[in-house]
Amino acid sequence: MADTPRYELLMFMRSHFNEKARWALDWKGVPHRRTPLLPGPHGGPVKKLTGQTAVPVLIVDGEPIHGSARILDTLERSHPDPPLYPADPAERERALGIQKFFDDEIGPKVRRALFSIMLDTPSYLAAVFAGHKSAFVRTLYGGIVPFVKNKMKSEMQIVEPYIGEAFEGTRQGLDFVEKHAGPSGYLVGDRFSVADLTAAALLAPAVDVRHVDMLKPDPKPPGVQEWMARWADHPGAAWVKQTYERDRPGRAPVA
Repeated sequence: MADTPRYELLMFMRSHFNEKARWALDWKGVPHRRTPLLPGPHGGPVKKLTGQTAVPVLIVDGEPIHGSARILDTLERSHPDPPLYPADPAERERALGIQKFFDDEIGPKVRRALFSIMLDTPSYLAAVFAGHKSAFVRTLYGGIVPFVKNKMKSEMQIVEPYIGEAFEGTRQGLDFVEKHAGPSGYLVGDRFSVADLTAAALLAPAVDVRHVDMLKPDPKPPGVQEWMARWADHPGAAWVKQTYERDRPGRAPVA
């Protein structure tokens, strides 16, 4: 029992909702262990643990907490410094409202738009989510994608008009941060908060961020290159990069 870490994060590699949890753990310097899972095969073990299949899941002293917003709330209470929630009640309410907007409206659309591209390149999908595995596992995982492609499209609503709405939702998120970032560069007040973390993390799949946890593998297929080029000159993309460069710390200690 002495070797069991207090904090273990069950996650997908390079997933933007999982990035919220990684970023919060690193921001607060919480020692933790990360356990990368493969999308699809992850479902059974995660459902047995939590009663649902979504990640991230943060296990704290053996107790699972699922959902990025709940994880951030848990960390804010257990590790209040440095804070992610503004001290001012009105600012805190606005920051949490921005988190909910991006969680509910923008993040799912960014994911749907990018998956509508990556499902046509199984080997790249495997590189994104199974890059930590052996070449054999990556090849096997990529080979399975064509057989589950239609099921994934159905579950993720990767059909028109939802694909078009997903691309528009990505633009809406970039427009939002361009419009609402204040003179300080932050979305609420004059310091980094849950609002900035959520917006930057959930928009990161559309931007060429250089942080190791969200760095896209090379070589990128033409569809992914076109996806990134679509947003490259948007001021919101510049805001995401700036936020990563200024406020995304390196990896917290490994428990």
